[in-house]
Amino acid sequence: MRRDGTVFKGALLIAGTTIGGGMLAMPVLTSLGGFIPSMVVFFVSWLFMATTGLLLLEVCLWMEGDTNFISMTHKTLGRWGEIFSWVVYLFFFYCLTLAYVVACGKLVGDLFQPYLPEWTGPVIFLALFGPLVFVGARLVGRVNIFLMAGLIISFFFFLVLGYSYVNSENLLDKNWLLSLKTLPIAFAAFGFQGTVPTLTRYLDYDKRKVQKAILIGSFAAFITYVIWHWLILGIVPKEGVGGLAEALIKGDTAVQPLKYILNDPVIYIVSEFFAFFALVTSFLGVTLGLRDFLADGLGVKKTAKGRVFLCSLIFVPVLIAALLYPGIFIEALGYAGGYGGALLLGLLPILMVWSGRHYMDLPDKQVAPLGRGVLSLMILFVVFEIIVETLHVLKIF
Repeated sequence: MRRDGTVFKGALLIAGTTIGGGMLAMPVLTSLGGFIPSMVVFFVSWLFMATTGLLLLEVCLWMEGDTNFISMTHKTLGRWGEIFSWVVYLFFFYCLTLAYVVACGKLVGDLFQPYLPEWTGPVIFLALFGPLVFVGARLVGRVNIFLMAGLIISFFFFLVLGYSYVNSENLLDKNWLLSLKTLPIAFAAFGFQGTVPTLTRYLDYDKRKVQKAILIGSFAAFITYVIWHWLILGIVPKEGVGGLAEALIKGDTAVQPLKYILNDPVIYIVSEFFAFFALVTSFLGVTLGLRDFLADGLGVKKTAKGRVFLCSLIFVPVLIAALLYPGIFIEALGYAGGYGGALLLGLLPILMVWSGRHYMDLPDKQVAPLGRGVLSLMILFVVFEIIVETLHVLKIF
């Protein structure tokens, strides 16, 4: 039966999946390299991740029926590829969940200060929104409509209210070497590949439609990121009290410095609403996907008892980590993109296509006509990004 799938709807799915809570960490790190160098890094990252999305589409076209990362890696890379995919998938999504819980906990903590201690923020947040993940996709889908509407409206008002505060001199700073530190966040920022199997089924395995949806949707996210960075880096100076350098040390989001820089409570409140909607939509999408992944992988039925067990597997370790490391928001996103995103969303699609094209008897359904030379360069790019993140973790760079 044909689905009512259009390129426009598919592009919206890609853009909506891509744009999320990572936006709140980006400008804090990109301030190190400056606006122009960092946007060059983001463009290269978009080009790379859009290409891996197309490679993943090629793998999806080889499969029959419903499929996911685990089944695709098992078919193309064997048992060890499946195990590797399992480990990296869990690492990636647990890091993202931790980052969102920490950031949302800070927002809740700010709301109740000074009446409650700061550590209660993550607890209150999970008490409010954890039950949505417990109930499941149907309730999350309904709530997400209102959250996405709030996200779009608050971003629009932030753009309208904030553009007059942009100081073009803040955008002139350039440090091409330090801009490389944004690579891990950039990888996390274009992490839409997990939706490619769903999108492929939704568009009835129409290669052209899915190609266009991936390219248009991911590029729309890139343009959104450029506008967002222009606003934040233009409004908030890098140095000084309340600047982005201080936010980086504290592990704050990009909107928190606005409280110190602008004498305008309205724009700060709007930015807080945007931060809330961006984080919660990302949190719900990531944790719901992680819950279903664990259910399938562990063979847990989604009864009430089973869902309690699954939610406990997700939220208990994350809450403990959030309470022990309240300033880990940016680091957790860096780990997610620098290692999890690079390996899961960057390296694995390349290896799956390489194996399928050259070592398996699979039909010729090339989506991205790239030879071994280009694929080898893409693998080297992943290795380079992992080295950059490792040097950052070791405090060498």
